[in-house]
Amino acid sequence: MVDITHKISTLRTATAKATVIVSLQATIDAVVNNLVPKGNVLEMAKTAGLFAVKNTHLSIPDCHPIPIEFTSVEYEINELSIDIIFKVKTVYKTGVEVEAMHGASIVALTMYDMLKPIDKNIEISTIKLISKEGGKSSFKNRFPSAIKAAVFVCSDSIFAGDKQDRSGKIIVEKLEISGVETTHYEIIPDEIDVIQERTKAFAKENQLIIFTGGTGLSPRDVTPQALEPLLETRIPGIEEAVRNYGQQRMPYSMLSRTVAGTLGNTLVLALPGSTNGAKESMDAIFPHVLHVFHILKGKNHDTK
Repeated sequence: MVDITHKISTLRTATAKATVIVSLQATIDAVVNNLVPKGNVLEMAKTAGLFAVKNTHLSIPDCHPIPIEFTSVEYEINELSIDIIFKVKTVYKTGVEVEAMHGASIVALTMYDMLKPIDKNIEISTIKLISKEGGKSSFKNRFPSAIKAAVFVCSDSIFAGDKQDRSGKIIVEKLEISGVETTHYEIIPDEIDVIQERTKAFAKENQLIIFTGGTGLSPRDVTPQALEPLLETRIPGIEEAVRNYGQQRMPYSMLSRTVAGTLGNTLVLALPGSTNGAKESMDAIFPHVLHVFHILKGKNHDTK
């Protein structure tokens, strides 16, 4: 199966449709009036679909086991056609499109099985996805021009040449994937005055400034102390999202002092300096954190 451990959980919905076509009006009448010898077709088919959707991963190899948290089955009868509208919801890391289509197909097959004794020319004509929502594709932010970012690696050892930077490069790669242009990348020492000077200087030309490193508890971890006096508005939700995401993967994440806030119209982030810490922090909040730039311009949360 595809690795989805880096994804965040969001509300995900999918609606699928399957169509059963019968050959006789008498068949439709038997379904509507509950006269089919095998029982109530609409209710039994619905029940079969409810069982099926929860077990999709047992039938389709690449599907993940998903906590199905809502399922509805509706029918629309039009002349000799019965449309099955199958809707599924979950709060999880991956979508439920296949689950919805699987459920709709099993409803259709159950109807076929129950109706074939009275109608030999039944056809299942269509199984398709009607709509889906959730995941990163539902939280895209569009801007007239590229967001510009400056990335700084705060590390005495890397600055001295004793180690190679990996976290900063990962951040630059993640920014590129999110459509953000990195205009400046620099390794600096763990010095409060240097961090503050870079922040004030680069906030003039960049909408985003990211520091990686210096957020731990050692005496030289001073990035939060440097940034906190400069930030005009702290954004606790971003900080909580980073730590919560990390805590689900590694218990030491609770010791990180991630910082997020604004300086003018610039978003300033201080992320962990470890390779995994930087990667997971970016996975936790990008690209949806870019919505902050719409909000800073006075737009509402529905703007995309």
